[in-house]
Amino acid sequence: MTGRDRIVLIGVLVIALLGGAWVLVVSPKRSEANKLVAQVSEAKTQLASAQSQLATAQAAQAQYAKAYASIVSLGKAVPASQEVPSLIYQLSKATKQRNVEFTSISSTTAAATPAASATAAAGFSSMPFTFIFEGGFVDLERLFHQLSGFTLRQASGGLQVSGRLLTIQSVKLAPATGAESAGAGKPSSSQKLNGTITATAYVLPAGQSLTGGATPSSPAGATTPVASSTGASSSPTAPAIARVTP
Repeated sequence: MTGRDRIVLIGVLVIALLGGAWVLVVSPKRSEANKLVAQVSEAKTQLASAQSQLATAQAAQAQYAKAYASIVSLGKAVPASQEVPSLIYQLSKATKQRNVEFTSISSTTAAATPAASATAAAGFSSMPFTFIFEGGFVDLERLFHQLSGFTLRQASGGLQVSGRLLTIQSVKLAPATGAESAGAGKPSSSQKLNGTITATAYVLPAGQSLTGGATPSSPAGATTPVASSTGASSSPTAPAIARVTP
């Protein structure tokens, strides 16, 4: 064997060794590296998706808190039960603000009106009342305006709630007992009058709660995610948003 043959043989052996090393060592490592790169890319995609879901859930949670507060506020206008004591308290508070005396309240049978028919169609239960107040004409006029404004619909379409929803069927004014003689020679606006209001309050239908089982922290039926046995936690899910439609 000549020296040239030996060199060629050694070269062939070296190439064979390098090829074997590539097949046995480098190629598997390169394939593994490619798989790791793909896994890292997928993990980044999942992380971005989870962060987006988290941002959506946080925004929804903030909206839910506002929506829940709106529903509770609407409960002042139309509660789930009759709550007559709270209605009397609201009327008493309003009369004190207007320097008017709240004389009496009684349950009556009111004739059907367009407003009452609309609320009945909405499923609300009606509670007809007769309220009697005593005071001056101006004070009574301001009081009646305040009572009809306990629940107002704003230009934006939302509701401004400061008390029970009342629809007023009739208003009657008459001199209070002894007011004609006591008010002689005085301006009519200062004479004592009896103001009788026939109005209707409303409550939710029987068996229907105000929030439907929702709480200030979560909507009805919401569950807390539980971590799996592998330690991985469920991805956050945006809570449902309670929307108030006037």
